[in-house]
Amino acid sequence: MRGSMVGTAVTLAAGALLTATMTTATASPPTPAATPHRTGSSQPVLVDCLWHRTVRPDDFLLACGDGNSRLTGLHWDKWSPGGATAVGLNLVNDCKPYCAAGTFHAYPVSIRLDGSKTWKKHPEFQRYTRLSLTYPGVRPEGYRQVMTYPLWD
Repeated sequence: MRGSMVGTAVTLAAGALLTATMTTATASPPTPAATPHRTGSSQPVLVDCLWHRTVRPDDFLLACGDGNSRLTGLHWDKWSPGGATAVGLNLVNDCKPYCAAGTFHAYPVSIRLDGSKTWKKHPEFQRYTRLSLTYPGVRPEGYRQVMTYPLWD
């Protein structure tokens, strides 16, 4: 009987602690480091595949469907209506023997955003329309030295 009471007390204490933790976590505002940089309409924004807008993000998902290509460790030199430039890494899955069993490789890359124009979804914002990646050295198999992609509207 005593073992049953101790077990019940431990379970109730763990439940109370879990509830308190969840309540605190959901009631707390996000920390500034966890919140993407937001902007007013004075600067162009980078729109991701979920239609979130950011300025000078630390990372950016290129392959939204499968997550097999992402930019990370981005350091922005410039961000203006004329364009934005950064350096970072492109993490690309080699998909060998197939994507679920593939290995991600990091490739140094220079990033350029340009083609600033009005965002259809939120006309009060200008957005970049094109992203170009330049690989100064080794690059993923099948990639050209400069790869250019249209961005989401």
